[in-house]
Amino acid sequence: MKPIFFLLIFLSSWVGSCQSNAPQQEITTTYFLVRHAEKDLSDPSNRNPNLTETGKMRSENWAKMLVDVPVDMVYTTDYIRTRKTAEPIAKSKNVELTLYNPRNLNDTEFQEKTKGKTVVVVGHSNTTPSFVNKIIGKEKYSSIDEKIYGKLFIIKITGDIITDTVLTIN
Repeated sequence: MKPIFFLLIFLSSWVGSCQSNAPQQEITTTYFLVRHAEKDLSDPSNRNPNLTETGKMRSENWAKMLVDVPVDMVYTTDYIRTRKTAEPIAKSKNVELTLYNPRNLNDTEFQEKTKGKTVVVVGHSNTTPSFVNKIIGKEKYSSIDEKIYGKLFIIKITGDIITDTVLTIN
């Protein structure tokens, strides 16, 4: 639990600094993007599997890690594994899940709805880095290895300044 405790301190201070250092006239938008948690691979023909027990625990841990982060919205693709990953976060923040199409990333509607908000986005090994790249405006991140489920991408936008950080949580 110690790594989670230190991550909580980091996230709380990072989000707080994002908000307090912003000039009065500029709005800060913060995105937390993760890949869905561990999925059940027992049936290779199942294109919409549920989470494994380990995946369910990771989903709960994402919610615990974000406990002190003021999340306004939680976006997820319409797959069991992504919804089940996002649900504990949404429930802990008392917000509804918002579905998004992974083929239509960071469109104008998404940008307008999320401006000035703190948003969690749950996606896939390929769509999460693509989403991050669209938001930051450059091809910086490639697909996540199929065996890795613990990457956390954090993007902060204040005016024209965009910062991005990636953490790996085991």
